[in-house]
Amino acid sequence: MTNLDSPELYARLDKAGMRREIAGLPAQCIQAWNQALEFKLPPDYSEVNKVVIIGMGGSAIGGDLLKALTLKLRRPQVIVHRDYGLPDYVDDRTLIIASSYSGNTEETLSGFEQALNLPCKKLVTSTGGKLTALAQEKGVPFFVIQHVSPPRVALGYSLLPLMAIMHNLGFLSGKLAEVEEMAALLEKLNKGWQEDVPQKENMAKQLALTLHKKVVVVYGAGILSDVARRWKTQINENAKAWTFFEILPELNHNAVLGYSHPADMAGKIYVLMLRCPSIHHRTLLRYEVTGELLGLKKIPYKVIDSQGGSDLAMMMSLVLLGDWVSFYLAMLYGIDPTPVPQIDLLKSRLAGEK
Repeated sequence: MTNLDSPELYARLDKAGMRREIAGLPAQCIQAWNQALEFKLPPDYSEVNKVVIIGMGGSAIGGDLLKALTLKLRRPQVIVHRDYGLPDYVDDRTLIIASSYSGNTEETLSGFEQALNLPCKKLVTSTGGKLTALAQEKGVPFFVIQHVSPPRVALGYSLLPLMAIMHNLGFLSGKLAEVEEMAALLEKLNKGWQEDVPQKENMAKQLALTLHKKVVVVYGAGILSDVARRWKTQINENAKAWTFFEILPELNHNAVLGYSHPADMAGKIYVLMLRCPSIHHRTLLRYEVTGELLGLKKIPYKVIDSQGGSDLAMMMSLVLLGDWVSFYLAMLYGIDPTPVPQIDLLKSRLAGEK
């Protein structure tokens, strides 16, 4: 059996240092927040009633989390668009934020190029690439991400600048204390989940061992809906493993009926239920009943509770845990978590078809 307490394991498999990137999330969040607070936009950007974030993969997840944090705002509505082009409702009171870590994501470029011909407000966040060059050419404001890593571990720069921009435009207020609380909490949690913490004391290692050789299904609700998505994509990309996510209460109207067949799948699936106190009280009751239904079909599951006081801290505490679990799963599968060869192949094939 793989020994997750072996320093040799990490030296052999984690050649690009994914574990250091994961551990660096708290500092990255503070750096991104402080940098973006200094970023100024034209005054009329504060007149929008919709913010449409166009992006894919790790460049879009910050938009998902921002959407969860702004659900109680009267204005603006935050929408994440993961596709080519733009929705038809984009108008002169829409702010389009093109988010692409590389600046070369073709779906995002497609939407931004369409936005250039529309009266909407426009903004780019990227490390460079074609997107930033095009923004510079067309006089569109662009925020430069000052962090080098795979996009999936640049979440601090995917989320915190969006929060700071919303703060600077007058839509979000009083977030400094929440950002500081979140970063301090993540630093504390890192001390219990990093690779030098023994397995017997390390919840992330223990959970990875439980999930090893299982098809993982992650349930979330409320502000944790897209945290469940984050777990799914991190396990996909880091551990190169099948993972899916579902959202409560919707899954109670369909997915629970699928627990029966194929019958031999019960022993191959493990369900994680992400939970926090701010979820609607009726949905929290559904967690209990859903657990009973899983138990009746002998499908193993675990409820994982968030930590922290604010919505931001609760979300990010579970994001960080998912990142560590996905990393340890990669170690258990004996693979380097950083390379994404299938995605690289897909991009090269698409580039040849232009």
